[in-house]
Amino acid sequence: MSAEGDATDAERPVVLAVDDEPRITQSFDIWLDGYEVLTAMSGEEALSAVSDRVDVVLLDRHMPGMSGDEVLEQIRERDVSPRVAMITGVEPDFDIVEMPFDDYVEKPVGPEEVADTVDGLLDRTTYDERIGELETVAGKIALLEDTYTDAELEDHERFTELVERRDRLRREADELLADLDSGEFEQIMSDF
Repeated sequence: MSAEGDATDAERPVVLAVDDEPRITQSFDIWLDGYEVLTAMSGEEALSAVSDRVDVVLLDRHMPGMSGDEVLEQIRERDVSPRVAMITGVEPDFDIVEMPFDDYVEKPVGPEEVADTVDGLLDRTTYDERIGELETVAGKIALLEDTYTDAELEDHERFTELVERRDRLRREADELLADLDSGEFEQIMSDF
């Protein structure tokens, strides 16, 4: 799910880049052409910028004041659900086991790695939304199948539309999976 360069701000995915080093957030802003990039230089600024508009947060772990770990924890306590990638110079240790991030990338990073990380997280979000919708539709179909006979269901236009919707959602989910590389697929499957 790549961002389109000619998309309006309302259509472009929103990325919040959080790092206490201005050159890093500036680099992310340049590298993520086609995205709306917000920047924050501290944990407090990051928490002020997080809203339901933000799709992805690129978060440094070690910052003066509030650490990235604390910011991550507070983001997850809110009624927002951006994907969060820790992009940091901190080598992972067993402390990451309980941390609710979606990806962990060690610095130094380049433009392609940052763009691939954001693209992968957005693909996962789209896939999760499709699967959630598919589960809802499949549940409705199962409920109706338990309640009505096959003949009654065949004659009902709304049931037929629901089955067509389920089939379309399955195809979309399959197409999304086919576009993922093995690492992205493994990450999605680890969510379940």
